[in-house]
Amino acid sequence: MRRPVAQFSGIGRAVPPRVVTNHEFAAMGLDTSHQWIVERTGICERHIAGEGESTCGMAARAARTALERAGVDAEAIDAIVLSTATPDRLLPATAVDLQAELGATRAAAFDLSAACSGWLYGLSVAEGLIMAGTARTVLVAASEKMSAIVDWTDRSTCVLFGDGAGAAVLQPSTNGRGMLSTFMRSDGTLAELLYRPHGGATVPMSEDVLRERTHLVKMAGREVFRHAVQEMSEAVDEALSRAGLTSDDIDLLIPHQANIRIIEATAKHAGLPMEKVFVNVDRYGNTSSASIPIALDEAVEQGRVGAGSTVLLVAFGAGFTWGSTVVRL
Repeated sequence: MRRPVAQFSGIGRAVPPRVVTNHEFAAMGLDTSHQWIVERTGICERHIAGEGESTCGMAARAARTALERAGVDAEAIDAIVLSTATPDRLLPATAVDLQAELGATRAAAFDLSAACSGWLYGLSVAEGLIMAGTARTVLVAASEKMSAIVDWTDRSTCVLFGDGAGAAVLQPSTNGRGMLSTFMRSDGTLAELLYRPHGGATVPMSEDVLRERTHLVKMAGREVFRHAVQEMSEAVDEALSRAGLTSDDIDLLIPHQANIRIIEATAKHAGLPMEKVFVNVDRYGNTSSASIPIALDEAVEQGRVGAGSTVLLVAFGAGFTWGSTVVRL
C-alpha cells in the first residue's frame, strides 16, 4: 500500500431547494409514470435549479461548507479545480467566478471536463499539485446544472438528471489518512453514445440547432448501461489492487449515482452487500460529477463513515470516462 499524499480536510454539498417528483413529468405531457421511472432507474425525485441559481452559485455554497469544516479561510486556497459539464459561460472558466465569489485571492483556478467522472479526476489533479509542492490547500468542487442541457421533451433523458454541487478541501496527508489509490481511464471512440452533438465550435449555436435540439444531451441508453457496468467493475478492481486492499477492507462503496441497476451490478462485482453501498439516486437523480461528493457528504453526515473509514469511490461518464479512488477518511 502506498503512503497517502493528500487527505480530505472538509467536505460540503449544496442542492437547489426545488424538488421535482416523477409524477410531475406525466403532468408535463411526457409519456411516462412514476412506476416506469422507478423500475428502470430507481429515481423518485431530483433537485432542479430555479431562476437565478447558477453552477457557480451552487459550487460556492458547497465550497463554503467544506472550507468551514476544514477550518480554512478562502485566502489560504492555493488552487481551485472545478469539475462541470454545465459551465455558466464558455469563457472564462466557471472556476474563476468561484474564486471571485469566495474571495480566494491567492488561488489558481480552472475548470475540468470529464463528465460524471470529473470530481474523481479532480481529486487526482489535486493530489498531484500537493505531491509536486505546487499547492498545499486545494479546493476540488463539482457543480452541475444538468437541467440546462437536457431535452425536457425526451423522456429517456430528462427524467434522469438533477442539479447540485459538492466540494472538498484537500491538504497534505497526516497520520496515514488520505487517498490510497487512484485510477483513471477513457475511450473517446464511444463518445457519441452520450454527448451533445452541436452548439460547440464545430457546429455553433444557430436557429437550426435550437429548433432541432441538437445542443442538448443525447444518449444511447442500453449501450451506456452496458459500458457503465463493465468499466465501473474494472475501476473497482484497479482501485483495490493499487491500494493493496480487498473488498473486505472497504467500509463503504460510494458509486456514481446514475441508475440503481448499475449501482447494484457494481456492488455485486465488488463482492459488497448493498448494506455497504451508499445510495441516494432515489432523491437526487444523476447529478453528474457532483453525485459522489454529494453522496460522500451525506454518508459522513449520517454516520455511515467517519475518521479512519476506508471508502471506495467509483464513477463512469460521457467520454467515455471512468475512474476510482480509495480514500481513508
